[in-house]
Amino acid sequence: MRFVGFEPLGADDMRLLQGIVALGGPNGILLTPEPTSETGRQLRLFLEPRFEAIEQDGLVVRESLTKLLSETGMTDSGDNIKALKASLLRMSNVTILVTKGRRQAAFHLMSHAFDETDGRLWVALNPRIAEAILGHRPYARIDMAEVRVLQTDPARLMHQRLCGWIDPGKSGRVELDTLCGYVWPDEANAEAMKKRRQTARKALAELAAVGWVVNEYAKGKWEIKRPGPTATAPVYRRNVPLLPS
Repeated sequence: MRFVGFEPLGADDMRLLQGIVALGGPNGILLTPEPTSETGRQLRLFLEPRFEAIEQDGLVVRESLTKLLSETGMTDSGDNIKALKASLLRMSNVTILVTKGRRQAAFHLMSHAFDETDGRLWVALNPRIAEAILGHRPYARIDMAEVRVLQTDPARLMHQRLCGWIDPGKSGRVELDTLCGYVWPDEANAEAMKKRRQTARKALAELAAVGWVVNEYAKGKWEIKRPGPTATAPVYRRNVPLLPS
């Protein structure tokens, strides 16, 4: 899998994408290969599916900007709305190329449009994300209640990566320098690494504040336990190919 974009994506983009995916779970609308509505056709066109993706469904989320910002723990201030729109543009310009043997698929990370009648936002997620939301592909569960409480980008980046390999209620062991690599993938000199380790320790304290158990069992080596799954009522979604209207 290869990602191609004009601008690098950051923790703010990741946070917004997490919120969109979370809202797509119970409320997503299938975006079929041949939409009948004008909005659906526009979203599909901007998603630019190619090769095998031409016949694959996307998933559309329709929400207000206020709801989307709230999902990620942000207010609907003018600055936040401006940042949200800039993030949507960055992510919509990212192309994903998927190759498996002789099979190929390509599409944009997402596409988006604004409803001129009520100002609500339409976001179309690519087929690969759609498959994960619909349960057709393995996925990592991320608790948005935790995301909303985290205060710093290093903690958010670390949280995302740890959720990818530590299941709810389970624990894992990891070195501090590995955690630093989750936040800063580039190499650094000794002085910079010292500062990174200090920041990583503060990020671990943020995780502890939202219920994770962190224990330094040896110097620079940590055992991290994720909170167990919360008891919530199941959310039933309709997998009927409803179209954006």
